[in-house]
Amino acid sequence: MKKYIITSLLLLFAVSFWNCEKDDLCDQTTPTTPKLIIEFYDNVNQTELKNVTNLGVIEPTFSTGFPFNGVSTISVPLRTNQDTTTLQFILNGSDTDTTNDIVDELTFNYVRNDVYISRACGYKTLFQLNTPNGITTSSNNWIQNIEIVQANINNENETHVKIYF
Repeated sequence: MKKYIITSLLLLFAVSFWNCEKDDLCDQTTPTTPKLIIEFYDNVNQTELKNVTNLGVIEPTFSTGFPFNGVSTISVPLRTNQDTTTLQFILNGSDTDTTNDIVDELTFNYVRNDVYISRACGYKTLFQLNTPNGITTSSNNWIQNIEIVQANINNENETHVKIYF
């Protein structure tokens, strides 16, 4: 009887192992929910990329955000469970001195589309910024202009939004 149980367990293990399918593991190269790609430009010379210094980007209800320094391109996540994401773009927000912070709050308005990838990877969310009110702002302190370049946020290989300051 004992030999029968051990043989049965080995057979069960072997069948389980051989029944693994390719999609039981999500490959790290599989595209997932894309982030919003934003490029910063000089407001005077609008064809010239401009590095932003000590930028902090935070969702107002969170206690920590994303620090960026000396870059002209950033990527930020959008909410996958709502049709809007509000982010504060804080110039001088990634340094320790809060008295010099200059805050502009942007709300990104979009439609979500959940796309099935595989059993192992699950779903990813694609976004489409609304037209004409894809981005609204509640302040205008340092950001001079905002342009939606690509309303469909399907990947991270292209710029979606340009911010001029």
